[in-house]
Amino acid sequence: MYSSDIQIRVRYAETDQMGYVYHGNYAAYFEVARTEAFRQLGIRYKDLEADGVGMPVGEIRTRFRRPARYDDLLTVRLLLRQPAEGSRVLFEYEIYNEALELLTEGHTLMVFVSTATGRPVPIPDAIQTKLAPYFTDDETAGPLTPTSSKLPPDAPAPAAFAPKKDK
Repeated sequence: MYSSDIQIRVRYAETDQMGYVYHGNYAAYFEVARTEAFRQLGIRYKDLEADGVGMPVGEIRTRFRRPARYDDLLTVRLLLRQPAEGSRVLFEYEIYNEALELLTEGHTLMVFVSTATGRPVPIPDAIQTKLAPYFTDDETAGPLTPTSSKLPPDAPAPAAFAPKKDK
């Protein structure tokens, strides 16, 4: 299993009229955690894109337990409980406040796609190599693993991931 923690201070602009972090901001918090975790592993999204590989979100789930508020210092924990497989990788998240109370949890299922075709591609070898040391042969699936995510690697890309056609 791989895990990484980052900290984010809640800005006033990220809160709603009730003083809570607006729910849409959690997707951005998850993205920051993913990007920084990959950076810590020596993987840069910029390099993936230069190699013609994108990583769109195939699924996102967020469960709110307690609200985060303005000026809270949040710890966003990213967890990879299972190895990436085929063209997909499941990132899980836990968000804690300074009192170490669990505020939010969730996951994103990311799909590696060709930026030219929008179709799924195998996870690049360089990423597999950097993640492999964190997993043993008997790793089990995480509790948030979507049961319907067992698509073949050559499954058609969802329309949202397909490249735009020139008119």
